[in-house]
Amino acid sequence: MKLPTKIRVGRRLYKINQVKQIADGLMGEVDYELKQIDVATHSSLSGRRFKREEVMDTFWHELTHAILKDMNHPYESNEKFVLEFSSRLTKAIQSARF
Repeated sequence: MKLPTKIRVGRRLYKINQVKQIADGLMGEVDYELKQIDVATHSSLSGRRFKREEVMDTFWHELTHAILKDMNHPYESNEKFVLEFSSRLTKAIQSARF
């Protein structure tokens, strides 16, 4: 699955950026003020290229943060919840058959 270039969450339109690396070893990050989601393709710590599945999982993870922020949900900054939820979401999407 290819990453979108833009995605709407509530009233916010987020730009999706695939960047080579993000500082501090992060795989992704969402910036609510700039309305953008950055997803890294390589590790800033080891330089290794992330597998396509890792990139997709990171996208869904950051999108989960954005959705929870839009909902004013207290779990928006709960990394354990977001990780568990987005991991299950990624697997569900990957298993979908049409």
